[in-house]
Amino acid sequence: MGVINVTPDSFSDGGRFAETSAAVAHGLRLAGDGAHILDVGGESTRPGAAPVSEEEELARVVPVVEGLGAADGPSFEISIDTAKLGVAEAALDAGAHIVNDVTAFRSAPEMAGLVAERGVGCCLMHMLGEPRTMQRAPRYGDVVSEVKSFLEERLALAVSEGVDEDRIWLDPGIGFGKTVAHNLELLRRLDELVAIGRPIVVGTSRKSFLGKLAGGRSESERLPGTIATNVLALERGASVFRVHDVAEVTDALTVAAATVGAPREELPDGRP
Repeated sequence: MGVINVTPDSFSDGGRFAETSAAVAHGLRLAGDGAHILDVGGESTRPGAAPVSEEEELARVVPVVEGLGAADGPSFEISIDTAKLGVAEAALDAGAHIVNDVTAFRSAPEMAGLVAERGVGCCLMHMLGEPRTMQRAPRYGDVVSEVKSFLEERLALAVSEGVDEDRIWLDPGIGFGKTVAHNLELLRRLDELVAIGRPIVVGTSRKSFLGKLAGGRSESERLPGTIATNVLALERGASVFRVHDVAEVTDALTVAAATVGAPREELPDGRP
């Protein structure tokens, strides 16, 4: 899943792809690098981020979704990263295939009905609080057990609203209301979340905890940590990887998958 932030204030690439043409071109590059899904977001969810109006978010994302849908190039699906019902509806009308909601339908409960009615996929994520407050001393008894219970509850709710269970992905929300220790524990015990039975999405790309672990690396220096955490997540059962650096992470995951899980007959021809 390649990230397309159509925002001026995202922690990683805020402002770089604010123009529709730049965002579409970036998305096509990510698809060419191996992204199967392009995740378009018009409201930053970085710690401390201020909310934006529905009108502004619509103006940012709908032209990009339309542009990606009309573009020639590698095949991919489009995901809309939003917690707003109106934005999700407009993006689906414009050609999106998946709703990625960091609030897991809590901000707009009607989103479940929309997803069910349209027969599209969705990703439900765990977040403690909301972006402006989520990193203010987050506390858990057992972070993995609490995140698992939350995801199970949101999964059950979505299914009860008519969403096809086979179209639901779950995201533990690495970095969303978690300390470094919480993030590491979720990665360490990711198999417990995989046991829920739905595809697990992991989003560690360029996040601050990677910089802290590596002695204060800046956002632009966190690719090695991103690769390491995604490879570990693959080994523990994750199946969707939300990243900025698609080519590099795709290569790492391809090698890791061939090493830890692929039957020999599935490996490329010409191997020794």
